[in-house]
Amino acid sequence: MDHEARSSRSSEGTSWAAGDTWTGARIRLRAVEPADWETHFLWDQDSETARSLDRVHFPHSREAVKRWAERASLQEGKTTDDFDFEIETHAGEQVGAIGTHHCERRAGTFSYGVAIRAEHMRKGYASEAILLVLCYFFHELGYQKATAQVYSFNAPSIALHERLGFQSEGRLRRMIFTHGRHFDELFFGMTREEFEAQYLPATSE
Repeated sequence: MDHEARSSRSSEGTSWAAGDTWTGARIRLRAVEPADWETHFLWDQDSETARSLDRVHFPHSREAVKRWAERASLQEGKTTDDFDFEIETHAGEQVGAIGTHHCERRAGTFSYGVAIRAEHMRKGYASEAILLVLCYFFHELGYQKATAQVYSFNAPSIALHERLGFQSEGRLRRMIFTHGRHFDELFFGMTREEFEAQYLPATSE
């Protein structure tokens, strides 16, 4: 990749300089705290975000969300590198969440899901959260491949992963049912080598 292309990718805004692994130019990632239950309870009222991430669930009670936040804060029952992160600005405002799942150390592969609240979209928060997670999993945990699953109706997420340099790796037809219709499930992937070529500073030109 030439210098111009590398610079274009680097403009997403994340710096790999020495410092806090979980802090970028715009946001930082942190663990779930028990007090986050109120924020997530409010977020759970947003059916459109739920539909894009997974599916529209039955309503959750306040008590159920409290218990989820308590378990998530302790990472109870976790035996893999699956992890729930909160995304917040440097001012401490929660703007979304990102979580890793299907982490397979033997194969060196993992997946993730990311959600940004509607009022905070198109500010670069999702891009930076994804890149922070990729950098950690590739360079600290030794993973070699990341995969993102996106529903075919989620045009913003498709555009995001294409812009970040993920490769389109396949389409499973009619896998999702919502809004009275079936939709396809798309798969995007990025290897450690592709990440390094696009986002790490060039050692020579």
